Amino acid sequence: MRSPRPYSPQSGPGTQSLTERRKAATQLDIARAACELFAANGPDGTTAEDIAHRAGVALRTFYRYFRNKQEAVAPLLAGGGDAWRALLAEERPGTPLAEALERAVTRSLSDSQAVEEGLEVTRGLLRAAASDEALRAVWYRVNQDSEERLVPVVARLAGPEADPMSVRLLAAAATDAIRVSLELWSAGDAPVSGPGSPADLAVRALRELTGAMPLLR
Repeated sequence: MRSPRPYSPQSGPGTQSLTERRKAATQLDIARAACELFAANGPDGTTAEDIAHRAGVALRTFYRYFRNKQEAVAPLLAGGGDAWRALLAEERPGTPLAEALERAVTRSLSDSQAVEEGLEVTRGLLRAAASDEALRAVWYRVNQDSEERLVPVVARLAGPEADPMSVRLLAAAATDAIRVSLELWSAGDAPVSGPGSPADLAVRALRELTGAMPLLR
């Protein structure tokens, strides 16, 4: 689940068509506009019309992709989960899972200006979500989707003999470690790197949540 990154749609068979790429780009433009406006004006001070105008699209285009203004942030939030799962998927089967998870989490939440800028957007968005139930629901749904997509990645790294329940529990714990860390960080004024940063908090949360799990022994 993620600090915002460029949204990478889940790939299916074959290469995306030009129409699909344009659709994804438009959704991302709308999502960025929504995040900026929510952070600046709050959900109550932002309308779908405002978001469409900021994104440079017609209101009917907005509603072609999203049911309401809160849903518009989902593609940008989902990009974080996409990014960290992709980093974890780069690890080789047989790599100690604890090591692989911590490396992927740390890389996804640090080490570039784009990540730092995305984290600041996330901070503003999660602060706005504190007073908006519908926006929180989008955040939780994106995290649930990310957890489900993480299961096969963890299963591949754990190997064919791994207990399915243990795999599911590890995927849930890793997802929640990032989610809780971002929520705690966003509520305060800690920096985007170093002590108290999302990466620092996420590694701590991951260790506390998974330390006794059989897959990591």
